[in-house]
Amino acid sequence: MTLTRPLVAGVITALVGFGSSFTVVLAGLRAVGADPAQATSGLLAVSVAAGVAALVLGLRSRLPISIAWSTPGAALLISSGVPAGGFPAAVGAFLLCGLLIVVAGLVRPLGRLIAAIPTPLASAMLAGVLLPLCLAPVRALGEVPGLAAPVIVVWALATRFARLWAVPAALVVAVIALAFTGPDLTGADLLPTPVWVAPMFEPLTLLSLGLPLFLVTMASQNIPGMAVLAQYGFRPPLRPILLVTGALTMLAAPFGGHAVNLAAISAALAAGDDAGPRERRWIASVTAGLGLAVLGLGAGLATALILVAPPVLVQAVAGLALIGALASSLTAAVGDVGRREAAVVTFAVTAAGVAFLGIGSAFWGLVAGAAMLLLRPRPTAPTAPTAPPVAATPTTAPGRHRRE
Repeated sequence: MTLTRPLVAGVITALVGFGSSFTVVLAGLRAVGADPAQATSGLLAVSVAAGVAALVLGLRSRLPISIAWSTPGAALLISSGVPAGGFPAAVGAFLLCGLLIVVAGLVRPLGRLIAAIPTPLASAMLAGVLLPLCLAPVRALGEVPGLAAPVIVVWALATRFARLWAVPAALVVAVIALAFTGPDLTGADLLPTPVWVAPMFEPLTLLSLGLPLFLVTMASQNIPGMAVLAQYGFRPPLRPILLVTGALTMLAAPFGGHAVNLAAISAALAAGDDAGPRERRWIASVTAGLGLAVLGLGAGLATALILVAPPVLVQAVAGLALIGALASSLTAAVGDVGRREAAVVTFAVTAAGVAFLGIGSAFWGLVAGAAMLLLRPRPTAPTAPTAPPVAATPTTAPGRHRRE
């Protein structure tokens, strides 16, 4: 009985983690130039890499350290578009992201520097990345109402009654709707095959994609993931987590994997009370990792279904999966009154999606917000109020006369 609860929690974590965001990963890889075989390989690579990381960290620490792919990072890929140099240049950016994660684990000042990025700016940058994708359900409702309406309705109802399963339920409805349209999967390769992509190190792509991917992964996944674990009383050292996830990101990159990191949202499923006794919750995170790796074997079928679906419907399902992340990001972005304007500037520049000098908007959004923080007027110290005059204190005690 003591093993049943963590095992079940681990299976649920894997199903929710995979089903709620694999569309974001595939759409992101396709957006930066991957062909169907490369996108399938990328989804398989991040699934296996996350599973291996969860297995290594869980067995070593005996703590429920859940690992996932970077969903905000995949959303960043969608907003970035095909970089100069195509998908090989994107793979080079993935490698840089993994290397920077490793360096952040080895060089503690760098990790502290990333953690010191003002939360409103990091959240605003993420919100700007997510906004265009979260608008996709509305666009889909206008372009393919017969397919999009049932998906949105089921998502809304499930959000009310079974929030955890809202996106997987919407995905099932989308697949059923596609089945009625008669998609032809004849000839589709349903068995995923790793595809090696020789990386290309294009300086502008490294700056506009690799660096923002690293910042988004750290600020939106690793740091919040540590906070979730701390909420349940688990405080693993961050250094080995960064070293393992960074190294596996680098190993997965040539096969199309963009980034693996600490799970943030699904981490609560493996670390919470429903996962069983505290000393056995690590079994849940290990089970989740193994489950994610197994589910990665379905990458071929997932890609085949997405290829026959209208692109706007795929983006709509991905957008529904990111509504909660957008809400959290916007709340954190405007919560600090003193930094609100800088956060709004970061959000607006990032959401505009305009590249300057060949560098994507996410980078410029962070730069613009930081400039606003530096240029804002310093608050003047309030003038100390003048103390009221002190009444003269009698030199003799009450009721006694001073002797002349």
